[in-house]
Amino acid sequence: MSGSLLDRSTATALVSGLSRSGSATVPVIAPFTGSVLHELPTSSAHDVRDAAATARIAQTAWLRSGYAHRRAVLLKAHDLLLADRERLLDVLQTETGKTRGQAFEELFQGAGVTRYYAVSAARVLREQRRRAGIPLVMSTTVAFKPKGLVGVVTPWNYPLSLALMDVIPALAAGNAVVQKVDNQGALTVLAARQAFIAAGLPKALWAVVAGDGEEIGNAVVDVADYVCFTGSTATGTRVGVRAAGRLIGASLELGGKNPLIVLGDADPTAAAESAVYACFSSMGQLCVSIERIYVHRAISDAFIRQFVARVNALRQGPALDYSTDVGSLTSAAQLARVQAHVDDAIEKGALLLAGGRARPELGPYFYAPTVLAEVTSEMECFAHETFGPVVAISTFSDEDDAIAAANASEFGLNASVFSRSVAHGRRVAARISAGSVNINEGYRGSFSSLDAPMGGMKHSGLGRRNGPEGLLRFVDARTVSAATGLLALPRTGAEFARLSGPMLLLLRILKALGRR
Repeated sequence: MSGSLLDRSTATALVSGLSRSGSATVPVIAPFTGSVLHELPTSSAHDVRDAAATARIAQTAWLRSGYAHRRAVLLKAHDLLLADRERLLDVLQTETGKTRGQAFEELFQGAGVTRYYAVSAARVLREQRRRAGIPLVMSTTVAFKPKGLVGVVTPWNYPLSLALMDVIPALAAGNAVVQKVDNQGALTVLAARQAFIAAGLPKALWAVVAGDGEEIGNAVVDVADYVCFTGSTATGTRVGVRAAGRLIGASLELGGKNPLIVLGDADPTAAAESAVYACFSSMGQLCVSIERIYVHRAISDAFIRQFVARVNALRQGPALDYSTDVGSLTSAAQLARVQAHVDDAIEKGALLLAGGRARPELGPYFYAPTVLAEVTSEMECFAHETFGPVVAISTFSDEDDAIAAANASEFGLNASVFSRSVAHGRRVAARISAGSVNINEGYRGSFSSLDAPMGGMKHSGLGRRNGPEGLLRFVDARTVSAATGLLALPRTGAEFARLSGPMLLLLRILKALGRR
């Protein structure tokens, strides 16, 4: 069909990987065309419980297989992802409406995170010797035990990379996974999962369920030993409360209203070029994309002129190759939200510098990348996340004012600073309340740094993915301490009377030596 490289038989083959028992289905729409891409079978809460029970059985053998085996499976899957890249890109574009280039970024990230955790899990999770409270008398080690079954709930906007950024470290640590996919991204996840199964991952170890978010999402939380959620702050808060009610941990990557500050010493041309991508990659449907720009008045005219010119020059369309710069919004709901934010801002006095209209001549959900100025606090797009191709530009004279404006948000996920001086950029970055800050880049520096933690402050979430921190969330630390037999600790009053002096001396010696 037009706007799709998938036929119904391919979709049918992929959805056979879902854990479901009933015959109910929901239609999934192809964003480029607005036509039904396929009918997605839906799971029930009973299916989730069955998948969880089977996954727990598989997890026992997976854990016993050891790090070397898990490393080999994941590295083989890495190679199979790359070998199958064109099909994966076809599926990803067809489901989400993003460009080929931005689909490739997801594949690159997914393969990278697979390699990273395959080779680092054994080192990060090796048993460690720790300093005992009383040296020589006791010895202490810390080991890590997998949680068991990890529940993963992923959104539609980045179905491949966001799934693998949670699923793969969970598997590398020796866990099983039950993943609730968004209906719009199910085929992408199932296509990627095939590479891991072909590499030797037991099918039951990574179960995929789909369906109503309330029913299936809650069921996943209820069967898991730990939960990862990516999505809106409102839904993520409910997930966190439900997980806390079961005394299980959760990592939550939630919304953002991400600022970009262009300092007075920045190169306006270079800043404008990078800022356009930071705002409009995947049509702004990315939790870390930029929605607010603050530019110093000394260079504001040059920056805004070049920024708007570059936005107007973006090539937009439904191409299934690398010929376009921006694609389509993913759904009718996304289009309605974006249009509502823009209409509200213009009605209340915002100045439209670019875009501001749907583009039905390209497809049903296309919207022109939009630039607004003079956005004020009574407008919906001022503080609320648009999650679409809309950015508001403001100017400043005082750097402190720009930092204060950037921080004046309930969110704190990502931020960006542009300056000719990286040292200057770092000084500003240190004052911004965000889990990630990029200097002279919009979001890709931190997003692609797999060895560094990624997550939000304030209402942008809890916990971190990526880096050792992204692996340690899936294990419980367990301390084992053993008496060496060199000296028995006091147990009676008489023994305390005899040994309290030497023990106090030990404390003073350790302090004098600067020992922990």
